[in-house]
Amino acid sequence: MLSGKGTTMTALLHASRLPDAPYEIVLVASNIPDAPGLAIAAAEGIPTFAHPHRGMTREAHEAIMLDALKDSGAEYVALCGYMRILTAGFVESWAGRMLNTHPSLLPKYKGLDTHARAIAAGDSHGGCSVHLVTAELDDGPLLGQLPVAILPGDTPEELGDRVRLAEYQLYPRCLADYVARPFRADWLLDKVRELALALPEAEARESHGSPGFRTGGKSGKFFAHFADRHHGSAHIAVLVKTDGPDEMTALIERDPDAYFRPDYYGASGWVGLILNRPGLDWEHVRQWLERSWRSVAPARLTRLHDAADQF
Repeated sequence: MLSGKGTTMTALLHASRLPDAPYEIVLVASNIPDAPGLAIAAAEGIPTFAHPHRGMTREAHEAIMLDALKDSGAEYVALCGYMRILTAGFVESWAGRMLNTHPSLLPKYKGLDTHARAIAAGDSHGGCSVHLVTAELDDGPLLGQLPVAILPGDTPEELGDRVRLAEYQLYPRCLADYVARPFRADWLLDKVRELALALPEAEARESHGSPGFRTGGKSGKFFAHFADRHHGSAHIAVLVKTDGPDEMTALIERDPDAYFRPDYYGASGWVGLILNRPGLDWEHVRQWLERSWRSVAPARLTRLHDAADQF
């Protein structure tokens, strides 16, 4: 989404066409129908959409923009000089999926005139930040920063020119890293570990050279195994216990994009829940981990867990 020249968008666009880029741009949208960035996108074969905001309430205009974004199939939104303050409702509809770049080393100098403020403060560096967008201006979680040295006698314009060059390097890298996370084994393992260890007396324990999770104590039993493309599989998965081979087979037949039969474990009813796929529902993963944990946890733990759930 942009309102002006489209130079930041162009940096994202060219980066998206490099080998192994994990994202593609499916729409460039603007509140300014004659924004130069739209012409650049169109020339590069990217669909565009524009609708002027003048004479409309902020909410009405955002509803139109939101429909265009959804119709494009976009999974993330990258703000590239979109000169409109977004409502909390619009931001919430893209929570965790909207990124922005800001020309300062946040949390310093939120808002405007960032370069002049950095120079006036006697800072040694200005810079840029990429962050997730929240309802509060320039306040979302940071994804990356790049400092830019302030030279003696720098003007805000001179510093701004160099910060923009840094921005064109940082934003594509941060966007690529962020959208690729759900397909990276290290990030997926961290998410599984967090959910698994939230269960009573669960502990991490390696199993056959791979991460696993079991109930505590010497007699603890495994309730989950993490599999990172084992034995040539394309799947990064968490293996969880079903009621047996019949249920495992039924799950795979019903939804082969979500489940598979893992080597060595499938015969005893363990099913592979595929993690490296679009639209993964982490609440569904949490429910499977809890169910699997319940199948091996001693009754004293499941009773305590049930009692805690009542509160």
